[in-house]
Amino acid sequence: MKKALITGITGQDGSYLAELLLGKGYEVHGTVRRVSLEAPDHRMHRIRPFLDRLVLHSTSLDSYPSLFNVIRDVVPDECYHLAAQSFVGYSMEDEFSTLNANINGTHYVLAALKDVAPSCRLYFAGSSEMFGAAETSPQTERTPFHPTSAYGISKVAAFHLVRNYRERHRLFACSGMLFNHESPRRPHEFVTRKITSNAVKISRGESRELRLGNLDARRDWGHAREYVDAMWRMLQLDAPDDFVIATNTSHSVREFCEAAFRHLDLDYREYVKVDPMYFRPAEVSTLQGDPTKARRVLGWENSISFEDLVAEMVDADLALEGRP
Repeated sequence: MKKALITGITGQDGSYLAELLLGKGYEVHGTVRRVSLEAPDHRMHRIRPFLDRLVLHSTSLDSYPSLFNVIRDVVPDECYHLAAQSFVGYSMEDEFSTLNANINGTHYVLAALKDVAPSCRLYFAGSSEMFGAAETSPQTERTPFHPTSAYGISKVAAFHLVRNYRERHRLFACSGMLFNHESPRRPHEFVTRKITSNAVKISRGESRELRLGNLDARRDWGHAREYVDAMWRMLQLDAPDDFVIATNTSHSVREFCEAAFRHLDLDYREYVKVDPMYFRPAEVSTLQGDPTKARRVLGWENSISFEDLVAEMVDADLALEGRP
């Protein structure tokens, strides 16, 4: 039985990946912060349905000894490093903690693997934010990085750490440059979940308006459940490599609003208000990825449409019936 270690297992991607690996017969370990163990009902709701099939380890990304001990004890066959400070808006407010967690945390994982589990295969979660204000679109694996946020900068730095360990220490290490991927498990601070949850509140008469920033910003949106399959496929290759994972189709925030409210028989224009407070200081207008290499090498491509993704998120928020 293969053993997998997932950092950030309680998040959106970690929970879908854990489900996928359990279905493939893996022994699945995950790192969680101590605060998660102290408040499991709130912080572990995404993995609650299969929690009894997981082995969790209290670990801090800020502590090399902590990560080293877990990797030494587990000695995983595959490690999926998903844990990060991933909310772009917050990274602009607290650049120091974002850079520290995302760069040092990745370095700690790499160093520990090199020392105590050198045969382990590593997946590193990159991001479309690494491309930032790219001069060409759609973005491919050869597009130069031009990050515009501390989050994007931290992911570029971590990407190069992964590449360096692959080339210098011969670790089997892959990076996935995943474009925006959503689901009903997306946290509420992200704009997509903010839209769907507030659209439901408005449909119930619990709210009267939704304030957002740039409605014309365009993103390449896919479903997280499909994107974690691409992560797994990377670690089954004969040789490590890096991949863009995307749909090669972009939609605006305005279109996301329109689809969400339309699913509830509402016109978004009556409720959505543009608020300059939510504009980013260095807004990226368009991000769109070209997954040609992933289709050719991994045999991966998305199948869930933008409309179906939005509808699933709205329906899930409807099913919550006011619960947090």
